[in-house]
Amino acid sequence: MSEESTISNVPKWFLGVAIAALIWNLLGVFAYLGQVYLMSNPEMLAELSVDEQNLYKNTPIWATIGFTLAVWGGALGSLLLILKKKAAKPVLVVSLAGIIVQMYHSFFISNNFEVYGPGAAVMPVMIIIFGIGLVWLSDKSVKEGWLH
Repeated sequence: MSEESTISNVPKWFLGVAIAALIWNLLGVFAYLGQVYLMSNPEMLAELSVDEQNLYKNTPIWATIGFTLAVWGGALGSLLLILKKKAAKPVLVVSLAGIIVQMYHSFFISNNFEVYGPGAAVMPVMIIIFGIGLVWLSDKSVKEGWLH
């Protein structure tokens, strides 16, 4: 089967899902950049409550590295899905690993839920679900021959 005929067999919904994934992950990139800016701006950091300041200041480097891999890997992996590249799968696996590292810190080490309440679990759970979903989609896409 030629590459053209395989690519033409990609379901119509695929591109829409890949674009939505890129938008979702770009929101994560903006959140990451916002955190970087906040941490480099003492005046802005001082506007937060003491508990919130401590959450940011006490985040270990490994959790920040997880956040970095999660958002940048997710954005790149989603772009690679749009471009129908097989490289999307390993990049999205790295992104999911970053998500797991980041959320491990968020759920089990930080006092995030004490500061923000139980509602603070909603977004992290959504992020984990999206990360798993994108790895599943990339795996299915490779197996179906939708990516080259």
